[in-house]
Amino acid sequence: MADDPSTLSDFDDRFEDPAEDPLFSLDENTGRVDIFSRKELLKVGHVPESTRIVGRDDEIEAVAAELRPIVHADPPNNVMIYGKTGTGKSLVARHVTERARAAAENNGVSVGTVYVDCAQHNTQTRVARTVTRTLNETDVTDFNIPRTGIGSGEYYDYLWEILNAAFDAAIIILDEVDRLDDDDILMQLTRARESGKADCHLGVVAVSNKIEYRNQLNERVKSSLREEEFVFQPYDANQLREIMEHRRDAFHDDVLSSDVIPLTAAVAAQEHGDARKAIEILRHAGELAERANVSTVTEDHVRDAQEWAEVDRFEELLRGSTTQVKFILYSLAVLTEENPDMDGFSTSRIYERYQATTNETNATALSEHRVYELLKEQAFLGVVESTRTGGGRGQGSYLEHRLVQDTGIVLKSVLRDNRLKDLA
Repeated sequence: MADDPSTLSDFDDRFEDPAEDPLFSLDENTGRVDIFSRKELLKVGHVPESTRIVGRDDEIEAVAAELRPIVHADPPNNVMIYGKTGTGKSLVARHVTERARAAAENNGVSVGTVYVDCAQHNTQTRVARTVTRTLNETDVTDFNIPRTGIGSGEYYDYLWEILNAAFDAAIIILDEVDRLDDDDILMQLTRARESGKADCHLGVVAVSNKIEYRNQLNERVKSSLREEEFVFQPYDANQLREIMEHRRDAFHDDVLSSDVIPLTAAVAAQEHGDARKAIEILRHAGELAERANVSTVTEDHVRDAQEWAEVDRFEELLRGSTTQVKFILYSLAVLTEENPDMDGFSTSRIYERYQATTNETNATALSEHRVYELLKEQAFLGVVESTRTGGGRGQGSYLEHRLVQDTGIVLKSVLRDNRLKDLA
């Protein structure tokens, strides 16, 4: 191993000072270009200062009105925020909650705040653990909350004691609340004071992309929640452009060509006003320029970044899908590329191509009926569009399927899966 140049000891011999390592140096002598000045401004989840928040003044004021009582140690209202992805729901919820906490503290009111991403913490135990461990102030409670080994009931017991010992009130943001597999957490939190478990006031801000989410709650939870509802509309092209302008200082001066921000805003406006996607595209365009070692981010970088974002989004849509589903989508994409004049393909035609695909990878093929059922599932998810056709004399009616997304995006997305690498 001593002769292996990749060993750590060899590295230490060659670069006693890590700052001198040319692989990671941005010193002008290396010839590498530094595109970003404050890249954190382009990170998903970054909560900017109020002067950088665009087009959400009314929404900020509306949510603040529901939480304002907490500043005076009075009970806040619970809030439900709906809207498509990238409409500023989480941003406004976190921004207003933090300002409410600071204002309350200025009045001598101690307010705890917690943000929970329910896409990651989707069970009652995980939510209870996250809330409890976040709010725990060891110097006050002397509690050492375990990460594992106890259930939601024990976490709740800790939580009520923590709230009573350390806070006058608390605000809990449940982002993507529709991803929870059990809505009992909502009732536990909203009824804590009423049931005598906690003396402090608790406010819940629930955020969802699905406006029908509330209808899925059981009646006891609805009664307990008694929330105010707000629907956030998508950003328009002008607002998106202003959002991008407010993030321009994420880059060094004169790095962005004049058409980069207008194009990014226009692309995002076409995608239902998704500001999050616009910021991601802008960041990735900069990363592409940096990797190419060029000093200017151009329109071409934006278009390449847009394609990357589409592949990423489609991959997110397929998250959790089986390899067999990806085989089916790959087969439909290949058929579409091979037959550009056809609007759709029958299940039997797709199944023939699917069998060839599984043979090519030595995978087990499902039955034609199962492939038909999986195509219907993908139609429900919006990945595939299925329409019934007459089929001509003697043929009867049957379903034809076509991809909703561009075939190139579908192929790049499914081929990212290592299990399909033999097809690339």
